[in-house]
Amino acid sequence: MSNQASNEQPKIALVTGGTDGLGRATAVLLAVHGYHVFAGGRSAERLAALNHAARDRKLPLEALELDVCDDGSVERVVSDIERRAGPVDILVNNAGIAIAAVVEELSLADYRRVYDTNVFGPIRLMQRVLPEMRRRRRGRIVNMSSISGKIAIPLMSAYASSKHALEAISDSLRLELYPFGIDVVLIEPGYIPTSMNRTAAELSSSYAKNAERSPYRGVYERFLRSWEKTRKASRYKPEDCARVILRAIEEDPPRARYVVTREAKFGILARKFLSDRAFDRTLHKRLNLKEIREAISREARS
Repeated sequence: MSNQASNEQPKIALVTGGTDGLGRATAVLLAVHGYHVFAGGRSAERLAALNHAARDRKLPLEALELDVCDDGSVERVVSDIERRAGPVDILVNNAGIAIAAVVEELSLADYRRVYDTNVFGPIRLMQRVLPEMRRRRRGRIVNMSSISGKIAIPLMSAYASSKHALEAISDSLRLELYPFGIDVVLIEPGYIPTSMNRTAAELSSSYAKNAERSPYRGVYERFLRSWEKTRKASRYKPEDCARVILRAIEEDPPRARYVVTREAKFGILARKFLSDRAFDRTLHKRLNLKEIREAISREARS
């Protein structure tokens, strides 16, 4: 049942990465449905734009500066929400980044950067809001995973492994919190065009510039071609994912996982039922990896 249709006090929702893309669409949709929403983000421009839009539409939505990688920022924001509105009922951990490069070349600093945002960021938020959720014996945590939480492809080891980690953390936490009546849900979207993809390209630009001199040149080229095909073929919008998140928040009891996009559903089914060797062959074909291997072998013999 929609929060709007209830006579109870509006539930408090905190959405991280909530000023753009999937997070913004989710924050707006929750506000439309009567939730009192706080959207966290780092961009002053996007914060101002969302606050302006919320005022124009008279939505119970406020955008706040939040850096999920900073303990102090998390503490300030959650304390401010509790003081002004009340305890957080729903936490949507949506903030995330991706950096694309092969394992041999991706720096440890960039691995840490991805993990701090995609893994430790959600943990920071969950550890901060959980004591109050436990005390009240209610609450719902929605963690934004990805098809990459199930399927790892070349160049995406940092992002995919961070989502694998988030899935495992969520599975453990779901069982730990069951006695307290708190639900933990994973959202597993396929590719949906958002500004995160542009940000990922910017964060990966130094590796892309050096790809021509890399021994993995062919892998970089095939990955970029495949990614461009995926981008052009996508027909999904952030609002499609937001509707699934709303359902995950309002269904009682919720499912442990909600898959978004047809391609993600097919990919996850293939990963589940194909052997590792058979699944690898599908990626060899898609990315022409066998062709690259043969070219490298010819170069070695010449």
